[in-house]
Amino acid sequence: MRQSEDMTVNNDGAREESLRMVSSQPLDSEPVSDEELRPHVLEGFIGQPRLKAQLQLFLDAARKREVPPDHILLAGPPGLGKTTLAMIVANELGVPIRVTSGPAIQHAGDLASILSSLDAGEVLFIDEIHRLPRPAEELLYIAMEDFRVDVMVGKGPGASSIPLTLPRFTVIGATTREGMLPSPLRARFGFTAHLDFYPHEELEKLIERSASVLGVELEEGAAHQLSLRSRGTPRIANRLLRRVRDWAIVHDLESVDVDAVTQALALYQIDSEGLDRLDIAVLQAICRNFNGGPVGLNNLSAMVGEESETVETVCEPYLVREGFLVRTPKGRVATAKAWRHLGLEPQDDVNKLF
Repeated sequence: MRQSEDMTVNNDGAREESLRMVSSQPLDSEPVSDEELRPHVLEGFIGQPRLKAQLQLFLDAARKREVPPDHILLAGPPGLGKTTLAMIVANELGVPIRVTSGPAIQHAGDLASILSSLDAGEVLFIDEIHRLPRPAEELLYIAMEDFRVDVMVGKGPGASSIPLTLPRFTVIGATTREGMLPSPLRARFGFTAHLDFYPHEELEKLIERSASVLGVELEEGAAHQLSLRSRGTPRIANRLLRRVRDWAIVHDLESVDVDAVTQALALYQIDSEGLDRLDIAVLQAICRNFNGGPVGLNNLSAMVGEESETVETVCEPYLVREGFLVRTPKGRVATAKAWRHLGLEPQDDVNKLF
């Protein structure tokens, strides 16, 4: 087993989003890692109350039966705590966890090497499991259901398959695109957990906890202002908290109040709705240059000077979810909320549509 295969997460998919302050992708350059802010027990995990109750029951039953639990699938947008929950599950069970990712496994042999080195009860966490290559998926089917792998010996007509029995273990798969998982793989997970975006109240509690870990004193209302700009995502909330902490250190502030939060995030061009420079540029292009739309993706991308894939996959999902933008068969259309946010008067056809 090569260390680079099972412990390194490939970063090919980060692209433009990882460069944005409100990106939900992790940044390797952060001096304070997310690991330091993660809770280690399920009781300390903030948010997702229904999921926590389901997972607690699932783990308690496995402990009483004294067998490793069924395989677990964690699905949801990036930055909501899938990796944290995987670490918590291993800690609650008192077993080691092996970490890898779909893009890091290039061949079925890579996965077979990892599986054959697992101990009884160990947890194998596969991040971005929907990006596993097809041969590795087929190998994982058998390993998850029958706890064995077939090792090929020799080449050509004389090649033979030798079954290798594996100890019982638990696979935890994390995916941001559950629909891309093939049905045979999805069916082998005994428990599927769907993580949702966090309401502001839960994000406030999470920010207050992270502030205590980082040694940041937040005054009344500061955590609330941070939560409003965090896009419902804990990873973004923690990142913004670090930047506000930097502001407080540079300006010799003993505590962080609402004004400090507002000024610090204004420096990074993040407004009260969590919109950054690219989000505002897209909305302004639609409203000012295309009279509210509809406008095609290519024209919109050319106007803001970004790749069409960046606008479609990085910027638009949040704007659509928050009601600033709608996608129609004719193109993108700005809503009345977008006009108001920009301080502009909506066009008559926009008022009729919304």
